[in-house]
Amino acid sequence: MRSPLLNKLSVIFGPRPPVSWLLLCFVSVLALIAVFGSSSSNSFDSVTSTPVPEIFTNYRRLKEQAAVDYFELRTILSGSSRQRELGLCGKERENYVPCYNVTANLISGFKDGEEFDRCCEVPRQGSWCLVRPPKDYKIPLRWPAGRDVIWSGNIKITKDQFLSSGGVTKRIMLLEENQIAFHPEDGLIFDGVKDYSRQIAEMLGLGSDSELFQAGVRTVLDIGCGFGSFGAHLVSLKLMTLCIAAYEATGSQVQLALERGLPAMIGNFISRQLPYPSLSFDMVHCAQCGIVWDKKEGIFLIEIDRLLKPGGYFVLTSPTSKPQGSSTSMKKRNMLTPLEQYTEKICWSLIAQQDDTFIWQKTADAHCYSSNKKNDVPLCKEGYDAPYYQALVPCITGTSSKRWIPIQNRSSSSDLSSVELEVHGKY
Repeated sequence: MRSPLLNKLSVIFGPRPPVSWLLLCFVSVLALIAVFGSSSSNSFDSVTSTPVPEIFTNYRRLKEQAAVDYFELRTILSGSSRQRELGLCGKERENYVPCYNVTANLISGFKDGEEFDRCCEVPRQGSWCLVRPPKDYKIPLRWPAGRDVIWSGNIKITKDQFLSSGGVTKRIMLLEENQIAFHPEDGLIFDGVKDYSRQIAEMLGLGSDSELFQAGVRTVLDIGCGFGSFGAHLVSLKLMTLCIAAYEATGSQVQLALERGLPAMIGNFISRQLPYPSLSFDMVHCAQCGIVWDKKEGIFLIEIDRLLKPGGYFVLTSPTSKPQGSSTSMKKRNMLTPLEQYTEKICWSLIAQQDDTFIWQKTADAHCYSSNKKNDVPLCKEGYDAPYYQALVPCITGTSSKRWIPIQNRSSSSDLSSVELEVHGKY
């Protein structure tokens, strides 16, 4: 006898169920098995899985990518698809930097500081080779430990040079057997980097240097950064600080900053523009950087104006030595008189002065330049934005750019405002 359930089904579907109904039941059963099996597998994985560190995996991947890049570089340099082995440069080229050769530049006729500029048009002799690292070079320590301690063998500062250096250097560094330790409390200025940074913030009307970010200062260009202590402190405040310094045979300033994990590059603008687009930085800092700013009709200040965003700041710390036969105040006045003339022409305002530190602010009004008197600095041609390493030009650029956004109009958070999103995009 058949069961009551089968009798009911036979009444509904007849003595023999249709094939479509059987297929539907079969597919439904498979779907249920897949759903429950997936959920149970996920729950099992969530219970049994444990986070596995990917340090070694990432390291292996980076090492393999470095090898691939190296072979591609060799192929490109060979000038053909056939790979050839590149040898190591001689020890005399240990500090070789392309396009920076003071001796060759002098022979080619460059002078008055232009020999320190990037001069790629000067013919170079010698075969292609790989510049070797220093003999005792070691991998730098990880940040933040590497910010305050570096290997002495990675840079060209010997123990004798350290011992013969001035008092400021000795305050900054402690030379040990194979390391150089930077005092976190001391730095470029005698009162210490933290005090100096706080002084700048107070001169801007802020309570502390931790408020610089909220005040619109996000990117800083540090000219002649020395040992990089000021930049290291600003980076700890989440400010992107880029160090530039003139070419040196040993690359000591730039190399020191790089060893400390700071962005740095060789840069000089005696005759050529720096390799950054217009309106790139919120603040430009120069502390005893050795530049005579009122030289060449103030063209160096015009280059700083090109780099600064509207409302940005130029911070200058003058030498602290006192000349004989004149007071310090008289010296300051004599030094600032030509600067005041040039800064007025490019619509800068001296907003603060304390001790030997002066802060100018670039105007946020683009019409200020066009409303100046005759014989003042003219505006560059419409849409002018020279490529990198072009000659310095005595004109103001960036006023018609859509990136002309005062830094004071920024949001206090790290997110871009609606105006900035419209200019830079979401990504």
